Amino acid sequence: MDYISTRDPQRTPATFTDILLGGLAPDGGLYLPADYPQVSDDTLTTWRETLATKGYAALAAKVIKLFVSDIPAEDVEAICARAYTTPTFSTPEIVPVTELDDNLFIGHLSEGPTAAFKDMAMQLLGEFFEYELTRRGETLNILGATSGDTGSAAEYAMRGRPGISVFMLTPAGRMTPFQQAQMFGLDDPNIHNVALDGVFDDCQDIVKAVSNDAEFKQRYRIGAVNSINWARLMAQVVYYISCWIRITDNNAQKVSFSVPTGNFGDICAGHIVRQMGVPIDRLIVATNENNVLDEFFRTGAYRVRSSADTLETSSPSMDISRASNFERFIYDLLGRDATRTAELFSQREGFTLADDPAFPAAAQRYGFLSGSSTHADRVHTIRDTWERLGVMLDPHTADGVHVARGLRDQVDTPIVCLETALPVKFSDTIVEATGREPDLPERFADIMSAPRHVTDMPNDAAVVKDFIRRTVAG
Repeated sequence: MDYISTRDPQRTPATFTDILLGGLAPDGGLYLPADYPQVSDDTLTTWRETLATKGYAALAAKVIKLFVSDIPAEDVEAICARAYTTPTFSTPEIVPVTELDDNLFIGHLSEGPTAAFKDMAMQLLGEFFEYELTRRGETLNILGATSGDTGSAAEYAMRGRPGISVFMLTPAGRMTPFQQAQMFGLDDPNIHNVALDGVFDDCQDIVKAVSNDAEFKQRYRIGAVNSINWARLMAQVVYYISCWIRITDNNAQKVSFSVPTGNFGDICAGHIVRQMGVPIDRLIVATNENNVLDEFFRTGAYRVRSSADTLETSSPSMDISRASNFERFIYDLLGRDATRTAELFSQREGFTLADDPAFPAAAQRYGFLSGSSTHADRVHTIRDTWERLGVMLDPHTADGVHVARGLRDQVDTPIVCLETALPVKFSDTIVEATGREPDLPERFADIMSAPRHVTDMPNDAAVVKDFIRRTVAG
């Protein structure tokens, strides 16, 4: 399996371990498989039997070995077995699926240590990082940005691992108190939290700016855990497959997915699974008021908004107006034209494909639908599912459920809404919707009282670089 950059017309090949530790390609593009592996009916049957008899970790190993050819198969199996286990995840199923109502299901991705779907990829990424760094005798300084859940998932996955330090940028004041407590309460010497004076897109821009400084990146061994890192998406591919297996009886049955998304990473994994030949019908992009992605799939215009125009909402992990992973899909939509992809994404304010012959394929060939949700929509959805069904949803998952219900007349197959997080992370909105506090899992009982460890910084890449430089130097 070779990997290529979305901005490289020469399609220069790289291996999985070549790209694992680095994040962005040297040309600023994102890595994708040179060709998506194709699955047969026999493969699907084997996966179905593996999940039923050996569990999620064994399924993950079978899927991931399709994408990783430069690590011995037995080592991949051991890595997956360490990543997906209890009590790290609170249920042996790892990703349970339950029916909400009307052929609408919830894929429970929040059973991990930080109660968010990001744990599904981060736990595996931590194992791969430690494996490869040990094999090379190297160290790594991870630079990431988070709008809420990526940071805590990364820090919990990397804390205490030898040879790894984490520098995580957060938008100051833009995360919920619980999310801040999860991150800032960590006191591990290899974890460094930075509260940036800006929004998530500013944090993400600084990560890209530092990653694009080749000399600094090489000298200070900068790596990435944001979804620009291919290994993140590779890990997420697995839970689409497991959810499909859990609600189907045979390999001919199709399933659709509704995915709350701001950065296009979670749903990009679904796009990859669909391209592999797994029977996925529709991929529903569910956004909040920051509806850049919904606007594209409705109109063909990808209109990037400024930090000032990025709204602060009650589903804050989706308060994003520049979707990093979107480039991967546009690359496929344009027939893998790297030159044109690079030109489009060099335009800071976005672009339009409204009159491009390729645009209708977004829905017709690739199966995308989209919709958006407001604060009132998510509060209503949370209240309705709690009062009528006894199920409490977090605000992001509520966005996904609301959009899925709004598009039900266009989708003939069962819909799995991918859960984003447990409700406890967003108590203010839950109280508004239901009049009661969400349940607090026992493992988080003392989290709000822990001392905070965070450094405030201006929105300045040079200042962030200097902080990394001084911290690494000791």
